[in-house]
Parts: sequence; structure tokens; C-alpha cells
Amino acid sequence: DVSISAGYDLERLTSADLVIIPGWDIDAVPPAEITEALIAVHRLGAYVASFCDGAFLLAQSGLLDGLLATTHHQHGARFRQQFPQIDLDPDVLYVINDNKVVSSAGTSAAIDLCLELVRQSDGSEVANIIARQMVVPPQRQGGQAQFVDKPIAVCHDHAMTRLLDEVMLSLAEPHSVESMAASLAMSPRTFARKFSELTATTPYKWLLAQRVRHAQLLLEITDDSIEAVATRAGFSDATTMRIHFGRIIKTTPTAYRKAFSRS
Repeated sequence: DVSISAGYDLERLTSADLVIIPGWDIDAVPPAEITEALIAVHRLGAYVASFCDGAFLLAQSGLLDGLLATTHHQHGARFRQQFPQIDLDPDVLYVINDNKVVSSAGTSAAIDLCLELVRQSDGSEVANIIARQMVVPPQRQGGQAQFVDKPIAVCHDHAMTRLLDEVMLSLAEPHSVESMAASLAMSPRTFARKFSELTATTPYKWLLAQRVRHAQLLLEITDDSIEAVATRAGFSDATTMRIHFGRIIKTTPTAYRKAFSRS
């Protein structure tokens, strides 16, 4: 038998920067003191996050009302029926709303979420170090308005995997759908279709996200100018990088460097 004992009571939440609900009995009605504690700590500025079916407790607290959320896909129908006031998307890995209310799908998605929260608080270099120690991908593809990450299937196509690895090691080069397709002796249309089937995203979106992530790392660990970072990350110029960086990371390259520079 395995038992878990809580070392602190709910008052400890008042000093938290991040509160995680790792799971919940979806048939249970939470005591009022639990939901009130979640609401209180959120008002104090903390992130409140759920893993998997923990979204049910987060929803019962009212913190997800009117927001986008996700949970394990097998609970999607039940969640929608019980909480029609919440915009559920069971097909994404995680959702980070602008008001710091966060939800993720199953176990691996929870890891992805935690890495993204580390990335936002401590930068890409730290998140990548943790990912390497855990032997997991450092970041799964994403970048929509509320940072909704789309699932990526494990790629069992060795030729495609080698190509993606080669591209990630040479982002400064002018890669395109056409050039990547040619390297696999495919037409651009066939390549784009197969790429989307294997990764659940388009080649363009994937490549753009890799360039932005590489720019993040360069901003953290080098003193290169913004123009040089843009070139090394494969952008045509600094202005183009700023546009995509701001859309995906929600800040400017200069502000990001000021927050996370290790140099």
C-alpha cells in the first residue's frame, strides 16, 4: 500500500507562486474551503494549474468560467456537460490563459506544461537542461493567442526524424518547404501532407517555432546584437524576428534578453 500525507494545511497556499492540482475525483464535490483557497491564492497573483482530471476541481472553483481549458480527452464529454460555461478543447496539450489559470491533458502533457512554465519564468536554457535530464522533448510545438500547444505524434519515420534534426542544427540556412521536400525526394505538397500527419502541424509553423526557440537561447547565452541573433536563427531580418517573437513569446527580444540573459 502507498499512502500520501499532506505536511501543510490550506493556509500554506497564501505564500505560493504556483498551485498545481495533480488530479481529482471527477465525481467528487470539493469542500468549500478548498475552492475558496484556490480563489484566494489566485487573487494574490499565483498561477493555478491542473493536470488531467484536476481540471474538474479547477472548474468547480469557478476560476475557469469563460476561459479556454483542456483535460484528458476521455473526460471531454463529461466536462462539457458539467461545465458548459467553459470553452473546452480536449485536443490540445495545455492551455495557459493570460490570467494565470492553467490546465493540461494527461501525464506527458503535464510535463510539457511544467517545462513551459519553467521556460516562461527562467528561460529556455534552464527548461532545456531540465528536459535533457528527464529525457523528454524540450518543447512541443505551439504558439497561439493563449499559448495553446497542439499535440505532436511520436515520429517513427526515420528519414523525417533525421531531416528535422538536421534542420534544427542548421537554422541559419534558408530552409523552406520546397528545400525540405527535395531532401526527401518528395513534392512540396506530398511532404507537407506527410509532415502534418506525423507532427500535427505544418512545416512552416514548425520551422518558425524552432527559429523563435533558437533565438530565445541565443538571447540568453550570447551578447550578439538583435540583428545577429535574427540571422543566426534564420530570420530574414530583425524586424521579421521581432514580429514572430512577439506573437509567440508575447514580449520583445530586448525585454526577453533583459529578463533571462546568462551572459
